[in-house]
Amino acid sequence: MEIKDLIAIGTIVAPQGLKGELKVKTDSDFPERFETAGVRWITSPSQKQPQPVDLLQGRQIPGKNIFIIKLAQVCDRTQAETLKGSTLYVEKTEKPYLEPGEYHVADLINLEVYNQQTGENIGVVIDVLSAGNDILEVKLHKQPEIKTEEKELDISKISRISKRKKVKIKKPKPVTILIPFVEEIVPIVDLENGRIEVNPPTGLLNPKEAEEVE
Repeated sequence: MEIKDLIAIGTIVAPQGLKGELKVKTDSDFPERFETAGVRWITSPSQKQPQPVDLLQGRQIPGKNIFIIKLAQVCDRTQAETLKGSTLYVEKTEKPYLEPGEYHVADLINLEVYNQQTGENIGVVIDVLSAGNDILEVKLHKQPEIKTEEKELDISKISRISKRKKVKIKKPKPVTILIPFVEEIVPIVDLENGRIEVNPPTGLLNPKEAEEVE
């Protein structure tokens, strides 16, 4: 099994108890991926090739995105300690059932974002954030020009030649916008054609527009 055929669902953060249970911080909205017995896949900091493991059982810590799981291959705390920092996966073909209007996060990443009002391709989805409602983080195709004040570097204040060589000008990070993933603002999600359409309220795509209206 290759990484490209898997979906990451969580990271092992610590052992739990003495019998080999593992504490997992989840990246998944589907608890059954940790509660239903069956084959999962794992990579560790020292072993990047995915290996199959057998999930026996799991339970969620109330109010937290943390699950306690038991793998057949892990019998004691010593073995559990070696898996700290490891990533758990499921196969992409094992996607849980979704209700209408629900989407897997992995399916939304890299979708092109179009302004329904103008037809303009404004950007691409690079992340999905959780804050009450899901929020799409979109990197704009038209990056605004960022004016930076150039300051002369006083080399005399850098005493060692080795330090002088390490002085680099930091490149600005790409500008992104946040779009609430609700039907009123994102009425169309077209996975087949790799695009979504947004109907943005004033100021959502350009905060300066909101200031002008006020």
